[in-house]
Amino acid sequence: LKDLVEYLVKSLVDQPEKVSITENQKDAGTLVYELRVAKDDIGKVIGKRGRTAQSIRTLLSAAGSKIGKRTGLEIIE
Repeated sequence: LKDLVEYLVKSLVDQPEKVSITENQKDAGTLVYELRVAKDDIGKVIGKRGRTAQSIRTLLSAAGSKIGKRTGLEIIE
């Protein structure tokens, strides 16, 4: 799942080398991914009205449900 998020985000941003993702176990079945990107790329990851970020969360949720895990994505500024 971490690779999926990394692939999606790196294809969106101008500085893919500054993309960093940390995986945290919140509960027994919940994974939270913390995403950090360059300051100039925050807008590209969030998108208009948060649509891009919501789309990434939807894909992450669908992939997580395949393996029986709840997932979340936090974009850290």
